[in-house]
Amino acid sequence: MRYAVVYEKSGNGWGAYVPDLPGCVALGFSLDETKRLIQEALEIHLRSLREDGETIPEPSHLVDTLEVA
Repeated sequence: MRYAVVYEKSGNGWGAYVPDLPGCVALGFSLDETKRLIQEALEIHLRSLREDGETIPEPSHLVDTLEVA
């Protein structure tokens, strides 16, 4: 499965979250660190859902970028 991840720059680093998995978030000082942390958070989140017998939500978000002149 491929989940959309949103990255947001803040005053002192980066944040990331997975819209389809509420509570699956990560914070880091650099974008690379945040990407690594959200990957770990996603794996832990899904493992936890499986262990608890919860339904794994299907990805429902599509992310794209548009260039504006």
